[in-house]
Amino acid sequence: MVAGAEGGADDAPVLVAGAAGAIWRAPDGRLEALDRAEARRRLEAGACPLLCHAVAVARRLDARPALPAFDVLELFAFVRPARFCVPTPRGLAQALGIACGAGLDDRVHALRTVARALLAELAALAPAEVARAAPIAAAMAAAGWPWAGDVARALAMDAAQPASLDVWSALGEWADAPPAAPPGPHGVDEAEIRQRLAELTRQGAERRPQQGDYAAALAPAFAPRRRRGQPQAVLAEAGTGVGKTLGYIAPASLWAEKNRAAVWISTYTRNLQHQVERELEKLVPDRLARRRRVVLRKGRENYLCLLNFAEAAARAASAPGDAVALGLMARWVQASGDGDMSGGDFCGWLVELAGERHSLALADRRGECIYSACPHYRRCFVESSLARARRAELVVANHALTLIQAAGDGEGRLPTRYVFDEGHRLFDVADAVFCHRMTGREGEDLRRWLLGGESSARRARGLALRLGDLLGRDEAALLEDVRRASRALPAPGWRQRLAQEAPHGPAEAFLALLRRQVLARSRDADAGYDLECSPWPAADDLLEAGAQLAAALTALERPLLQLKRQLAALLDEWADEPGSPAVLRIEAMLRGLDRRALDTLRAWRAMLARLREGEEEGFVDRFALERKEGRERDVGMHRHALDPGRPFAEAMAASAHGLVVTSATLRGDRTPPSPAPGAPGTPEAEDAGWAAARLRSGLRHLACAPHEAALASPFDHARLTRLLIVTDVARKRPARIAAAFRALFLAAGGGALGLFTSIRRLRDTHRRIALALEHVGLALYAQHVDAMATATLVDIFRAEEDACLLGTDAVRDGVDVPGRSLRLIVFERVPWPRPDLLHKARRQAFGGLAWDDPIVRLRLAQAFGRLVRRADDRGVFVLLDPGLPSRLLSAFPEGVKAERMGLDQAVAAVRAHLGPGG
Repeated sequence: MVAGAEGGADDAPVLVAGAAGAIWRAPDGRLEALDRAEARRRLEAGACPLLCHAVAVARRLDARPALPAFDVLELFAFVRPARFCVPTPRGLAQALGIACGAGLDDRVHALRTVARALLAELAALAPAEVARAAPIAAAMAAAGWPWAGDVARALAMDAAQPASLDVWSALGEWADAPPAAPPGPHGVDEAEIRQRLAELTRQGAERRPQQGDYAAALAPAFAPRRRRGQPQAVLAEAGTGVGKTLGYIAPASLWAEKNRAAVWISTYTRNLQHQVERELEKLVPDRLARRRRVVLRKGRENYLCLLNFAEAAARAASAPGDAVALGLMARWVQASGDGDMSGGDFCGWLVELAGERHSLALADRRGECIYSACPHYRRCFVESSLARARRAELVVANHALTLIQAAGDGEGRLPTRYVFDEGHRLFDVADAVFCHRMTGREGEDLRRWLLGGESSARRARGLALRLGDLLGRDEAALLEDVRRASRALPAPGWRQRLAQEAPHGPAEAFLALLRRQVLARSRDADAGYDLECSPWPAADDLLEAGAQLAAALTALERPLLQLKRQLAALLDEWADEPGSPAVLRIEAMLRGLDRRALDTLRAWRAMLARLREGEEEGFVDRFALERKEGRERDVGMHRHALDPGRPFAEAMAASAHGLVVTSATLRGDRTPPSPAPGAPGTPEAEDAGWAAARLRSGLRHLACAPHEAALASPFDHARLTRLLIVTDVARKRPARIAAAFRALFLAAGGGALGLFTSIRRLRDTHRRIALALEHVGLALYAQHVDAMATATLVDIFRAEEDACLLGTDAVRDGVDVPGRSLRLIVFERVPWPRPDLLHKARRQAFGGLAWDDPIVRLRLAQAFGRLVRRADDRGVFVLLDPGLPSRLLSAFPEGVKAERMGLDQAVAAVRAHLGPGG
């Protein structure tokens, strides 16, 4: 038993840590204020205190991670699996209906009360739930879980309680769906759309006049297609407050019902998928009916793989050190509705408690699924999601998955109607999906996909394990050819060998010389940042190494092609059983061979050939050395389409009959729509904002010009917000920048979001201002500082009305915080695009400032749009950079005037606008 656990949590001290220090409550109730050094010393001495989120507390105190503690967050995860709480003492208290003040001493008292309440809740569980929880608790006890004694007493466990993490056996099985019929031919008209919207908004949603006009404007995307290869497209901008989510749900749900076919709603991030899903509760209030009609679809890498979990549980039986983390995951599996680890009922902080190795890494992240050969196939969360999606009316996906499927890697029939929300991000997602990377990490991943794990420390299933039972003796000989040829790819440990210039095999030899060229041609090779250079002119030895690598890739491609032919022949033998598990497995393996191996090898060979031939019009090639925290992570050659909107449009034209691309900031400015929406204008008359939207959405490459619609925000931004540009904060003085953030955050009384274009400057500012804010009761959280995921930090920021948060672009685009919790945004600098080789090429191709300016406007508009999320919000937007050109002020809503002033005036203006009566 861990030190401190014998007597239980009631006998343990309580620890709450802040930026300035910590509060320590001894078991006798005595409170002590400790500095960080003393708190760290006690924690590392094995005191095993009661606390919340041990990983975050250790980071805050600069203590060693994984120190023994009664982590109340762990207890919450065990007692209330798959239920959300904000991972702070106040958040835990709120989840249990317990009062908690803002001070550190208030949180100390609340933690003790929360722990007792959770144990009482555990003791009151029904017998059936006790039977589910007790074997897991016993397994965690064997690993020395500090809570083991308290939990055993609450569950009335005896010493003979068997220990087991087997939760998969009790899961229900999914049912096959019959093949879907082709979609019907019916469109939807404006009157129907407005009626459906009225039904949706009658159920408690706020009514907004512009919402009906927006929804009606989407009708052309749901009309029958007139010509093959020419989908009907609508480009629709809806300002903040229009209500675009319900606006597009109205026509999408109507079309799906009338035509008995699915509409795919795609958005930028997985968290936004869940926001859309919550809005769909207004369409289908009943949970079971909604589960039938609405499905969230994500890549396999987002779902727990039961086979991986079972194998991890088996290892824990002989080495129980992992059983605490796996026990928390097991409790979540018992309660989870869909096994999705990227949102929904999976709290992001569970990754921080269990560690990535025992949570996210248990997904099928490398395409190693063995499909129907898996003993858990009929209970598989991914297969259940796929089966439900085949008969759903609305499928909510993310852009990356949608584009991968549309490009030919679909797991089933492709939809004909799409709605792309957050459409301003399509360019970036298409760039990531359609580019090719011939790098060390990609090569090692391909080798692992082909060979499996090459050491006991790495779990992986190669082709032999995934295919062996499908192939006869003669065909299985091909796997040996693949195994030999795969040795040409980077092997584990390639980073160290490249750094020592001691590569093994043709791929590592090529990458070593590529790395040498990047270092030789970079100005600040030792600065610790990412480096890049043009591939041309390539050194002679690099060209020779490229030729040898190309030959090795050809030798690997040859047996893989033969293997593909064998699988295709096997599929023909099963032609009479379409949809059977064996057929689905073979089809999935054929897709995997194409996408994961053959397509990759062809692209790499083409890149190596291009290295000899020189640049190709329409593409951008570059060599890159990627670093994180000064350590090298990857190196290789990257190939991008100059305009990734073209492959996006080609993929859409191949399958889509209609699509909507929508966002609050498609154009990035407030220019009016074209005089003749939907008709291409002359170059002289064409509106620059819509031209930028068509470029960044890819819709300019469709044969038919898109319909265009713009609905302004109904909010009175001129009254509700102020836009301040501070003119006297020196950009090159970190102390001055930090002082500005401190003064502005204090003037707002919290509820402040600080946005940075540099992680280094973010960390420096946090270090300088955290203590000052804490002294007046304002908690400061920071991305890249706190040991929490971005989504977790945003949850805390949203829940604590006077908290402050520092972040980069991931926070800028992902925050949805209505009310006073976000009332001030401070932007450290104008968010100009990073001037790398790819940006330089696109800037030259798309008109210099005509390319840069819309990017900056979009970033500013997205950030400003976070301030007012409902009609009674108030907020101030501050830019600490006087270099913002006046031409970019059109990024902000109509009536919002930029006020240039010194910092002292800005502080007074913030206080006046946000203070009582302001």
